[in-house]
Amino acid sequence: MTPARHPPRHRYAARVTDSAAAHDLTDPAVDPFAVAEAAAAVIRERTGVERHDVALVLGSGWGQAGDLVGETLATIENTDVPGFAAAAVHGHTGTMRSVAIGDTGRRALVYGTRTHFYEGRGVRSVVHGVRTAAAAGCSAVVLTNGCGGLRPEWTPGTPVLISDHLNLTGATPLEGATFVDLTDLYSPRLRAAAQEVDPTLDEGVYTQFRGPQYETPAEVRMAKVLGGDLVGMSTALEAIAARHVGLEVLGISLVTNAAAGISPDPLSHEEVIEAGKAAADRCGRLLATVVERI
Repeated sequence: MTPARHPPRHRYAARVTDSAAAHDLTDPAVDPFAVAEAAAAVIRERTGVERHDVALVLGSGWGQAGDLVGETLATIENTDVPGFAAAAVHGHTGTMRSVAIGDTGRRALVYGTRTHFYEGRGVRSVVHGVRTAAAAGCSAVVLTNGCGGLRPEWTPGTPVLISDHLNLTGATPLEGATFVDLTDLYSPRLRAAAQEVDPTLDEGVYTQFRGPQYETPAEVRMAKVLGGDLVGMSTALEAIAARHVGLEVLGISLVTNAAAGISPDPLSHEEVIEAGKAAADRCGRLLATVVERI
C-alpha cells in the first residue's frame, strides 16, 4: 500500500516567522507543520541544497554506525534549527548532518539524536524530526534504536528489522480526526532490500513504552503476551507521524541487552552504548548499503 501523501503544503506553510514563540511546539496555538517548514528552510540554507532524499534517526548505540553512511558535507547544531533541542541522552550528538549517499548525487539528512517522549517536551517535539524530513524533501526515513530483546537467540549487538509495533505510550502524534492506515507502516519493500543486503536479518515487533525507567519483568512478560519481540522507549510515535506525512519507513533495532526478567543482570545505559560500539561496523555497512537502495 502506498503511504499517505504529505499533508497539502498550503495547510501549514503560511505565516512562518523567526520568533521563538512561533516555533514553540508546546504551544497548542502553534502549527507544528509550519515549524517543520521553518526548520527545513534553515536546513536548505545551511546545507546549500534544495532537498534531501532520505532521513536517518540515529538511536542509542547507532552513533558510530552513522559515520559509515557517507561523507558529511555539512553539519548543523540542533539548537540553530527551529523546533530542535540539544541532545538529552548520553551517546547522542546534538547535531544533524547532510551526508552524501555514495556517488549518487543524493543526500541523507542524518539526525544524531531524537527527542524522547519521556523528556516531557510533548509528542509534537518527539515527531518534529520526521516532519522536518518530509518538509526538506525526503521520501523515506530510517528509524533506528537500541532496545531490549525478548528472544534468547538475539544476543547483544544483533540488528533486527521492525515488522510492526505496539504503541504503549498512551499517546499519538495525530491531532483531531486524522485517520491513517498503519497496516504496512514498516515498508515491506525496504525490509526486503535490507534482507538482500544482510540475509541473516530477523524481523520482530517493537514495543514502545513511555520510559525513562526500564521495563519491569512483568511489563516485559506483558509485551511478549501481546506479541512484542523488542522493547524500548522510542520509534513508534515517530513512525506514525512519518506515515502521516507520506514517508516510507524502515525501522531497525539494535538489541543491546536481554530485557528485564530475561537478563540476570541489572540494566544500564552504558550497556547500550557498549553494544553499539561492538556492532558499529556491521550496522554501519548495513545502513550505508540500504540507504543507497532507497
